[in-house]
Amino acid sequence: MIPKILIIYTGGTIGMAMDYDSQSLIPFDFDNLIKKLPELSLIDCDINYYSFENPIDSADMKPEIWIRIGEILEEKYDLYDGFVILHGTDTMAYTASALSFMIENLDKPIIFTGSQLPIGELRTDAKENLITTVLLASLMQDNEPIIQEVCIYFEYKLFRANRATKVNAENFDAFDSPNFPSLGISGVHLDVKKNLLFHYPINGPFMVNKQLNPSVGVLKIFPGITKDFVKNIFQTPNVKAFIIEGYGTGNIFTEEWFIDILKKKVEEKVHLIINTQCAGGMVEIGRYATSLPLRKMGVISSYDLTMEAAITKVIYLLGQNLSYQDFKIEYEKNLKGELTNNRHLLH
Repeated sequence: MIPKILIIYTGGTIGMAMDYDSQSLIPFDFDNLIKKLPELSLIDCDINYYSFENPIDSADMKPEIWIRIGEILEEKYDLYDGFVILHGTDTMAYTASALSFMIENLDKPIIFTGSQLPIGELRTDAKENLITTVLLASLMQDNEPIIQEVCIYFEYKLFRANRATKVNAENFDAFDSPNFPSLGISGVHLDVKKNLLFHYPINGPFMVNKQLNPSVGVLKIFPGITKDFVKNIFQTPNVKAFIIEGYGTGNIFTEEWFIDILKKKVEEKVHLIINTQCAGGMVEIGRYATSLPLRKMGVISSYDLTMEAAITKVIYLLGQNLSYQDFKIEYEKNLKGELTNNRHLLH
């Protein structure tokens, strides 16, 4: 059986060209992108294409477009064996993480990729990224796709989408997975680590949950942060959850005014979530005395979630209209392979 792959083009650097009037990169017609890559016709699979009518810069990404991508996947799901989504790098980890939470009953690969240089550039990384992503999406064993989760492929590495984060604005190896091994390496051979792959529970047909609520705020603490600044952040109307980026394993400063503000938000049934500013490692509430107030308040732990996964998981869970306690339970649960809630399981 020859696999059928759908390439979905949302926009991003991979399909951009230089506008010489403004000296800026702008999206161009998707057909031009395909003409730049005739090698795709050599891959032993049937490739079709779907392009956004108006490709977007990924800096303009928003939950409504996540839903749009999900609708395309629902519409095309039964027609293809795998999906490749071309996306700008700036928010790729957000979109890919969001879809990993929104999707249910997935048994096919959905792999995001893009590039740091446009496909028409002489030194572009776009060709290898796109060719290898299509190859990965078409890998089959016993007439079933080998990969059955949402991933990001970039610069010779395959990552679980909700474990990946953009770590470099200029290098070709722009993404990393600080707290979970890569799922595969592209070298002389495509080496997919099958024992690490996540498999969604199958309880019915493929579906995308489109109920999202972006009523989330983020506070990054730093030495010298002022009371007025913090009060203004927490007084933002209609915010149902705040993610606090603490130090190290989730530590905060313990001045009385700050603790009082946090206690007030907990009393108001606003979800308070602690994440770490560190790229690697995990939150351990109570390990140091400076995080003990968080434990006493019942603040929610992000464990080793990336910020992209933390934010999109909150947006997804807020859309499910869970009770205050159920939100905490679901957030701290490993839903789609996104977190490790036991530090001894960290690699």
